[in-house]
Amino acid sequence: MPNDKIKNHLHLHFLVFIAGFTAILGKLITIEAVYLVWYRMLIAFVLIYFYVKITKVDISITRRSLMKLSFAGMVIALHWITFFGAIDASNASIALAMFSTGAFFASFIEPIIYKRKLIWYEILFGLIVVFGVYIILESEMRYLTGVILGVISAFFSSLFAVLNGKFLEEHSATKISLYEFISGVLFITIFLFFYKEGYSAKFFELKMTDVLYLLILASVCTAYAFIASTHIMKYISPYTVVLTYNLEPIYGVVLALILFPDSEQMSSNFYYGAAIILMIVILNGVLKNMKSIKK
Repeated sequence: MPNDKIKNHLHLHFLVFIAGFTAILGKLITIEAVYLVWYRMLIAFVLIYFYVKITKVDISITRRSLMKLSFAGMVIALHWITFFGAIDASNASIALAMFSTGAFFASFIEPIIYKRKLIWYEILFGLIVVFGVYIILESEMRYLTGVILGVISAFFSSLFAVLNGKFLEEHSATKISLYEFISGVLFITIFLFFYKEGYSAKFFELKMTDVLYLLILASVCTAYAFIASTHIMKYISPYTVVLTYNLEPIYGVVLALILFPDSEQMSSNFYYGAAIILMIVILNGVLKNMKSIKK
């Protein structure tokens, strides 16, 4: 059992690394955030659909469950649109740093969804993470639009992570992902009719490099990562998953600095804030393991 726990946590950190790489792809892809998310969710849905057919996964579902998963699909779409919008409005580092505020939102959302009492140290950890982000942004507030979009994205991210943790009590990760992606695609499809440019020629203009990056984004960083991260919440609490994903800025910014040294250079405050976030993630894991051992 201890080996399984270690494997699950290592798998979770690998998924966080992939999440950090998502921001790099978002910077490389030249199309607008709304278009990017539509293509991402559509390609990921097709890939998961073929996986369902090959593995013969049961995807039967009640109307009530379909409505719940459809709502979650819209939340995911809004999370990704605001996340890539934050990158467009600022840079990958800012968008990734703002993602860390998700732990603060999760500390309030999870007790509501699971109908449990607030845990004092979860709220405290969330507030400390926000403080870490504040330190990071002390010298980066010129990216105000990116900061706002990033915080909104973090809220949506926490909401769907907690919702998916609840859905796993009834459905498989594959089934959840399939219905959430198709509902997200339908949501954006309808939204695009009211969007500023909608289905203009620009929507269908894709460079070959964009196609390649979208395929990597949809397959490795979405279809695989989404099913895996949803499945892993069977063994690790949604709060711990959300808090561990606060390492995404660290992984992502390191990659950004390597690949885009000119546009992604951060101040020393970023490293102070990142150290605080890392400390909280480790401390949370220690406390959760202590509670597990006592039980």
